[in-house]
Amino acid sequence: MEINDIRIRKVLQDGRLRAVVSLTIDNAVAVHDIKLVQGDDRMFVAMPSRRDEAGMFRDIIHPINPEARSKLETSILGAYDDYMNAEQQLKQ
Repeated sequence: MEINDIRIRKVLQDGRLRAVVSLTIDNAVAVHDIKLVQGDDRMFVAMPSRRDEAGMFRDIIHPINPEARSKLETSILGAYDDYMNAEQQLKQ
């Protein structure tokens, strides 16, 4: 799995939701509405989901093994850090 592009679509300051992200995998699949959420201990990635008939949220897409999850999280969190650092430098 190669992540070709990560775009920080929206950055938020209030609440636990920090950003909404899109990415491209293998120059073939685009995934939108990935959320970066500030947890109690760390920032984590929440995959796109929808509410089912019972009111439960179900992921629309998700990694199926720990290696894929780690690669996605590391790449997305790195892109977010780069984005925030670039924004900070623009303000200086």
